[in-house]
Amino acid sequence: MVNRTLGNRYQVTEKIGMGGMAEVYKATDSTLGRTVAVKVMLPQYASDPNFAARFRQEAQAAANLSSPYIVNIYDWGRDGDSYYIVMEYVRGTDLKTAIQQRGNIHPRKVAEIGSQVCSALSVAHGYDIIHRDIKSANIMVQGDGNVKVMDFGIAQAGHPGMTQDSSVLGTAHYVSPEQAQGKKLTPASDLYSLGIVLYEAATGQLPFDGPDVVSVAMKQVSDLPVPPRQLNPNIDPQFEAIIMTALEKNPDDRFATAKEMQRAIDDYLSGRSSAETQVLNHGYAAAGAGAYGVDQTTVMPTPGQTTIMPGGGRQGGMQPQQRNNTARNIIIALVAIVLIAGIGFFVANAAGLFGGGSATVPNVQGQTEQEARRSLTNAGLKVGKIKLDISETVEKGKVISQNPTPNSHVEPGTAVDLVISSGKTSSELVTVPNLKGLTASEAEQQLAALGLVGESKQDSSDTVEAGKVCEQDPAVNSQVEAGSKVTYTVSTGKKKENVLVPSVLGIGEVDAVSTLEGRGLSVSVDYESSTSASQGEVIRQSISGGTEVAKGSSITITVAVSPYPSEPTTPDTPGGDGEGNTGGDTTGGDASGGGEGDSATS
Repeated sequence: MVNRTLGNRYQVTEKIGMGGMAEVYKATDSTLGRTVAVKVMLPQYASDPNFAARFRQEAQAAANLSSPYIVNIYDWGRDGDSYYIVMEYVRGTDLKTAIQQRGNIHPRKVAEIGSQVCSALSVAHGYDIIHRDIKSANIMVQGDGNVKVMDFGIAQAGHPGMTQDSSVLGTAHYVSPEQAQGKKLTPASDLYSLGIVLYEAATGQLPFDGPDVVSVAMKQVSDLPVPPRQLNPNIDPQFEAIIMTALEKNPDDRFATAKEMQRAIDDYLSGRSSAETQVLNHGYAAAGAGAYGVDQTTVMPTPGQTTIMPGGGRQGGMQPQQRNNTARNIIIALVAIVLIAGIGFFVANAAGLFGGGSATVPNVQGQTEQEARRSLTNAGLKVGKIKLDISETVEKGKVISQNPTPNSHVEPGTAVDLVISSGKTSSELVTVPNLKGLTASEAEQQLAALGLVGESKQDSSDTVEAGKVCEQDPAVNSQVEAGSKVTYTVSTGKKKENVLVPSVLGIGEVDAVSTLEGRGLSVSVDYESSTSASQGEVIRQSISGGTEVAKGSSITITVAVSPYPSEPTTPDTPGGDGEGNTGGDTTGGDASGGGEGDSATS
C-alpha cells in the first residue's frame, strides 16, 4: 500500500496504525498539498457488501459532525478493491498507548479527557449517531493535551436495517452489557464505554478481562468492577462516583445524556462541592482485572454464535445449546427459589413473626466511604446520593453527615445519602476570576495573583474581538484549589470562511478579476510584456488554482501586454550613423530590430 496513490490523489507514504477491520496510513493530498490520514479497509472485509456499506456510513456519519474533539472527515472512495476514508491527520498518541507507557494517569487529567469526549459524544448523539466503539485506542491525545475522538466505522447512524444483524460489533473490553447481549443501543451505551475508558486511564487497568472476547463480554453483563479507589487511592470519591455511575449495568441508571455526564465531570474539576452525583447501590467485585487481552474491534457473537476473530479465525467454547439450556435451568431454579421465599416472607410477616419489617440505620459518620458502604449494605440498606463538602474537623474522604440519621428505623433497601469531607478549608480554595474581555497577558496577571495557573488556546468568536478572552474553564466564581489550571480561549476574531482559488490562467483580465472577486478574494493586477501570450491574457497568478485559502485573502494576477516600442533615434544623435543605429558608449534600443530593448555598449 505504501507508495500507492489512491483515487489519483492521495499518495500513501507510511503505515501508522492497525485496527480490527482497517489499516491507517499517512498520505499526502496532491491536490491541496496537505498531510492526511487514510484508513483502508482490510481485504477480508472489503469483499463483504455489509462492511463496505458500514465503511461508507462512517464517512457520511462523521463528515456531518462539527466538533473540535472529533477527527474531521475529508473524503471517501474506492480504488480497485480497496475502500478508503480520508481524514484529518492528528499529531499525537492514542490514549491506549499513553496508558500502556505511563500506567495510570492523574485523575484530574483523566477527567479533562472525559469532559472533552462527552462534548464529542453530545454532538454525535445530537445527530442520532451512536459511536458503538468508544475505547482508549480511538481517543487521540494531541500535544496540547486536547483529544479527538475517531473511528465511527461501526457507528449506528439512523440505519436500523444496517445494525439489526445477528452479530455484535465492538471491542469486548469496552462494550456495554446491552451491546454484548445484542439488545437495542442508546446514547447511554457510549457512556458505559466511556466509563470503562475513564476507569482504565485512572487505574491503569481494565475493569474486566478474560482469556477470550466471549468471557470478557459475559463479565460486562454480569460482573461488578473493583472500586477504582481500591486500585488508585488518589482518585477523588466524587470522580469515582462519576465512573461507577457510567458503569451501571442498567442503562436507565447511568447518566441520561453525555451533556449530563459532562456537567458532573466539570463540577468535579471546578471543585463545586454543591454538585451531586447519584450513585446507586453498586456491588463490588473482590478481585482486580488481569492482564490486557484482545482490544481490537471485533464481530462478537450474540448467544448461540461462534466468535469471528480479527484475523479470520474462530473461537470455540461450550456448545450454544448446552450453554443456553444450563443458563435457562439456573434461571428457572432461581426464580422458583425467589417465589417460594417471597411467599414465605409474606405469610410470616402477616402472622407477625417479623418485627415490623424495618431496618436500623447504622451510624457511619466518621467512616470512610468504603466502610460506610459496607456498614449500610450489612444493614440491608443502599447508598444514595453522595456529595462533597468543606469540613474544618472531618478528615478528607470521611463521612460528615448522613440522611436518614443514625439509629432511625426505615424500610429495608432505603437509600442513605452521605456528605463526605473534601478535606479543604475555605482558605485553601480560590475563586476563579472573570477573564472574559481581557488580553492574554492581563488574564495571566490576574491568575498569577490568585495562585492559579493559566493555559491559553485560540478559537474564533463572532462576538469578542481578536486578542481578547472569549471563554474560560472553570467558569467565573468557581471554587478551585490553589495551583489549579484555568484554561482560557483567546478570540481570533470572526471565523474566516475558506474558499477554493480558481485557476484564471489564459483568460482575459476583466473576466479573471470578476471570477476571483466573485470568490471573495482581493485582487491586484501586475502587467508584464510578453510575445508568447495574447495581450490582456492572465499568464501568472500568485496563488495556484485549487488552493484553499481564507475568504478575503489577497491574490495577484499578472497580465500579458505587448512589448513596449523602443524609443526612436534621430539623425543628429551623437554617434549616430543616420540609419537609426547608435554606437560608442550610448545606451539605447536597437532600432534595426536586432533585439528587444538590449543595450549596446562598447
